[in-house]
Amino acid sequence: MWNVARLSPYTRLDLTLALLVLTVLVVQTALAEPALPPVAVVFGCGLAVAALVRRIHPLPAVVYAFGGFAFLDAAAFAAGRAPVVLHCGWVVLVLAYTLLRWRSGRDAAIGSAVIAAAVAVIVGVDFPGYAETAAGIAVVLCAGALGASMRYRAVAREQLIVRARLEEREQLARELHDTVAHHVSAIAIQAQAGLFLARSSSLSGATDALSTINREAARTLAEMRAMVGTLRDRRPQPAPVPQRRIADLERLANSGAEDLRIGVELHGDLTGLAPAVEGALYRVTQESITNTRRHARQATRVRVEVTGDATDVHLTVSDDGARGTPAGGPPGFGLVGMTERITLLGGTLTAGPSPDRGWTVRAVVPRRGVT
Repeated sequence: MWNVARLSPYTRLDLTLALLVLTVLVVQTALAEPALPPVAVVFGCGLAVAALVRRIHPLPAVVYAFGGFAFLDAAAFAAGRAPVVLHCGWVVLVLAYTLLRWRSGRDAAIGSAVIAAAVAVIVGVDFPGYAETAAGIAVVLCAGALGASMRYRAVAREQLIVRARLEEREQLARELHDTVAHHVSAIAIQAQAGLFLARSSSLSGATDALSTINREAARTLAEMRAMVGTLRDRRPQPAPVPQRRIADLERLANSGAEDLRIGVELHGDLTGLAPAVEGALYRVTQESITNTRRHARQATRVRVEVTGDATDVHLTVSDDGARGTPAGGPPGFGLVGMTERITLLGGTLTAGPSPDRGWTVRAVVPRRGVT
């Protein structure tokens, strides 16, 4: 059998509507007494065509339908005859709906003007009474308003989808930055140390550096595989990447290089936190440690302190680098990403030089995030 959807650019609903208009016209032509004028029959066939092309050419369809009815009534009035009544004329309501559903701006304005002018002509040459006129105008207005509201809902939904995609991209960019920057920074530092030790004929130190590089590379690959696996999963996901928890901070401490000791202290009530809050605190800590490795001069220690109270969770990450250490290289997105994470959860984040030496990052986040 022929596949109508493939042979025609029109939908099944358009074809059904056009066939319905033709059916009503054929029945009326066969039963009408007196017989319909030939011009009315031809016009009725044109209405079927207008119904068929209404989605592709809504403005010409509206101009033809409403303008045609106005012309027929004006011609009948000029000839002194009764107006022609076509039972398939209800299709003009569908055309008015379609115009404002699929078009806006100039096309909508022109179509609305044509509809208003046609209604004025029809009422002027064949006034049915105030009640009937008001009812007819109200029905046409309702059809157009329904089309406009459907268009508005579709546009709003599309904007929400685009916004959600942008937010997912921003979140994915933050996760990629945090994961890759943290591990790759450690790899780069260990590679530099390994090269120095190898040139100094310290094979044992170079071997330790290579072991650290291998371990960090394996962790990076594991986290990247987890991200890619989550993104490829077509099932609905609560988040585009796996969430880290407060307990994972111990892994950051254990992954520290020998020249940079990382101490983690947990105080207070840290149970029952929102997963998003735990994930944000982990990523802020990870990024702070990465910045210390990349930018801090003469830093040997990083202190991470997390304290939970009845309403908030307080995070402090400080190092003992040289005071007023300038950031090496061009500015990145680390601090911006950390601030965005905390702000989205209703918290605050500050970062700057410590009073004595080093750099300190402080974050305060509500226990349940933004509710």
